[in-house]
Amino acid sequence: MNDFLTNTLSGFTAMSHWEYIAVALSIAYLLLAIKESLWCWPAAFFSTIIYTLLFWNGALLMESALNVYYMLMAIYGWFIWRYGNQRSQHGQPIQSWSVHRHVNIILATSLVSVVLGFVMQNYTHADFAYLDSFTTCFAVVTTYLVAQKVLENWIYWIVIDAASMYLYFEKGYYPTLVLFIFYTIMAAWGFKTWHQQYHQQDQIDAPI
Repeated sequence: MNDFLTNTLSGFTAMSHWEYIAVALSIAYLLLAIKESLWCWPAAFFSTIIYTLLFWNGALLMESALNVYYMLMAIYGWFIWRYGNQRSQHGQPIQSWSVHRHVNIILATSLVSVVLGFVMQNYTHADFAYLDSFTTCFAVVTTYLVAQKVLENWIYWIVIDAASMYLYFEKGYYPTLVLFIFYTIMAAWGFKTWHQQYHQQDQIDAPI
């Protein structure tokens, strides 16, 4: 336990100013998204710019490419939330997709994750190839669900963040582990908050 605390504090000390800014913007994005604030997307956009450059300079090319995708999704999310269905006071309303639709998403994404994991496991020097592929593939899909304001996106994030916590612990990325513990808690809060908002908007939109 003492080693964990020491390594965590050492990791935070070693973080650059830009990394601190990126973390702060990522937390701001999460809190603003929970509140359905349109400003979550500019926070996401600028945090991903920083992470794209940090990962590129650190030779983590796949992580850098993933953050380019997040950057593009931040632009897409802004327009969807800003110019979506106007029946909600927030523009795009929260929607809930059927269990059948989610099962199809999970099966398809899992298949892609297994194929990508196989390639990474056998043709690269990747560690935890299948787990890394799982978190990456589902993060790509779930980011789209956030942009569409799909209620269940928060459940996906809880699973992704929990899996990522194990990955970061095993790799010794303790500051990032602490950050993802926070993300997991906030994702649970996000689901609770959006669930309440979803039922409130249904009552408001119900015909009298």
